[in-house]
Formats: sequence, C-alpha cells, structure tokens
Amino acid sequence: MKSESMSATGKFVLTFAFVLGQALVATPMAKAQTFNVVYNFTGASDGGSPLDGLTVDSVGNLYATTNAGGVSNYGVVFKVTRSGEESVLHSFAGGMDGAYPEGGLIRDKAGNFYGTTTAGGVSGAGTVFGATAAGKEEVLYSFVGGTDGAVPEAGLALDAAGNLYGTTSAGGANGNGTVFKLTAPKKGAKWTETVLYSFGTGTDGAVPVAGVAFDKAGNLYGTTSAGGAYGLGTVFQLIPSGASWTENILQNFQDGDDGAVPYGGLIADKSGNFYGSATEGGTGGGGTIFELTPANGGWTFTVLYSNPGWGISGSFRNLILDASGNLYGTTHCDGANDAGTVYKLSSASGSWTYTSLYVFTGGTDGLYSYSNPVLEGDHVLGTTKQGGANGSGVVWEITL
Repeated sequence: MKSESMSATGKFVLTFAFVLGQALVATPMAKAQTFNVVYNFTGASDGGSPLDGLTVDSVGNLYATTNAGGVSNYGVVFKVTRSGEESVLHSFAGGMDGAYPEGGLIRDKAGNFYGTTTAGGVSGAGTVFGATAAGKEEVLYSFVGGTDGAVPEAGLALDAAGNLYGTTSAGGANGNGTVFKLTAPKKGAKWTETVLYSFGTGTDGAVPVAGVAFDKAGNLYGTTSAGGAYGLGTVFQLIPSGASWTENILQNFQDGDDGAVPYGGLIADKSGNFYGSATEGGTGGGGTIFELTPANGGWTFTVLYSNPGWGISGSFRNLILDASGNLYGTTHCDGANDAGTVYKLSSASGSWTYTSLYVFTGGTDGLYSYSNPVLEGDHVLGTTKQGGANGSGVVWEITL
C-alpha cells in the first residue's frame, strides 16, 4: 500500500483500516423472496433506458427519469403505480426544457420533484428542472457550460430552506466539474446558481459523477470519479467558511484493496458515518463497499466488502440504508450471467455479511442495473437500463 499524504488543509488525517479479514460470508437467497417486473419500458413514448433509482410517494407510486424514449427520444419523467400502470409526466423535447436525464428525482414536502438533465437548456450543457406531480415542468437553471458547470449527471440534495445542491461532471473554473447550489427564489424572483467549488486545481479530484450529501453540521460530502493523488478518484468534504467553501480530501483511491473510480455517492447513518462504493479495484477486482468513520479529528476508511466481479462491475449509484443499519445496492454487470445483481450487506457484531438478493439473467427480468435501490416496507425496488420484454429496461421489485 502506498502512503497517503494529508489533505491540502492539513485538518484531516486519513487512517486506513482495511478489514479484509472480516467475516464476510456469502449467504444464500433469503426464504420466501420473490422478484417481479413491475413495468417494461418500450423505448417509445413511455421512455426507455432508466439510469437511476426510484422515488416513492406516500401511497407507493414510483417516480424516476429515463435517458431515452419519449415523444422526441430525449427521455421522460415518469410515474409507475405498484400495479404496473405507467404515465409520462414530462417528455423532454431536447431544447430549452433539457435532454437525456441520467440522475434520479428528489421530492419536496409539497410533492414537487427536482432533477437534472445532462444536455439541452440554453447552451446544451444541461439543466436543473422541477416538475409537479401533475406533469408541469419548469427549468430552474440552464448551465452555460463555462465556469458555472456543465453536464450534471446526478440527482440533487435538498436542504431545509428548499435550496438545491448538486454536481456537474464538466465545466467550472478548471473544466473538471463543480459542486453547485441553487438558491430557492423569493416570490416573483428566479433561482440563482452559486458554484461552491470547482475541481481540477491539483490533487483535489475531478469529474464528480455522483451528487452530494449533508452532515448535521451542514458540511457537504461526495466523490469524484477521477483526480486525486493517484488519478483514480476521491472522497471529499466541503466545509462552509463565510461565503466560500473549503475542501478536504478524505480518501484518495489507489486501485488496491481500497478500490478505485467511485461513480456512486455517499449515504450517512445516524451516527455520522458515511457509506459508498467504488466500481473497480478491491481484492476481487470488481469494486468495493466502504465506510468512512469520523475519529479523533480525522476519518477512518474501512473496506466492508470487495466485489468478486470483473472490471467495472461495482455499484454505479448510491447505496441505501434500512432502519437496522443494513446496506442495499446493485451491481452493473457481474453475477452468474454478467447481467448485474441486487445485494444486501448486513451488519452484526462488528462484521458484515453479504447476501445476494437477485441475480439478473439479462432477459425479460432486466439487464444492467445502474440504479440505486429504494426501500418501501418489505420491498426493494429499482430499474435496469436494458432487458425486459422490449429490451428497453424495467422497473423491478423484490419482496423480502
């Protein structure tokens, strides 16, 4: 293992505590577990190729975006009932309204949805949009593609004041992406964008594909898929300091036991620990699931599980936590059929146990899940990009 340097601010010392010797036992599928395809996309006006997970409303309806399909083939915002009835809330036209959404949706208390598109808008560099449950879409911000950022690939985070936070994978002062904030307008005003940080000043990271997460103090956390001390991605923290934000690097990935190239973001538990995934590296070569724990003024990085898949097969989106502290995720192209999997990591007595919940066949059940899962009661739900009855992806459901 190569030695790590301290972050630029010198405030955080990163301690490696790889626990590859932990009792990580692969267990058989849970009893009475069932898999069901809720909806098959046709790739036509209903959309196709969903690239992220689902948002669930209070009555169990499912909402998300597709990257293709729709009236003009630029993707859609859709709703699917649990009985499998789909309705398109907005079909992107590819112009000012945006095009090719890849990230998921976030829902506010009033039932409105917010998301991003990777293209379209005033300069073709992507948009942030809002949509009502009735299907009215509004572009909140169009990226110019310069210092304001370009190509937002992830979903958004929402604070208590209704402000939105996200990342762009390109643009910014150095062309390597940004973290941005959209300030909610007062009546009659417009949303305003502020770049909180521009990547690419050195070893600070580059090309954030995932979004950001908050801690209780209002600091932001996320990952970059490139850059850092070894060019293989980072975990970063942004701390507000007056009108500016200070970045600390919490992890520089080395493509060793720690993993490499994190495309997914971070999720926090009640104790302030963060969990994430890397798509490559680890002892199995198929990426890692990791934990970052605050300790003694620094952070301890621990590998919880190394995926035995091949190449880029780790989780592409965020993990999700249940009330008991168990983690759920998907993989893109590993498993017995090289078509992806859904899994659970259970925490007990200081060790983590891996359970395979479902192995995709690549046929009518779906192929290549880039989706983070979502939990709703005893159900785990998500999407696949391809496969299904029409080859354009599915919404799937596992009953535990």
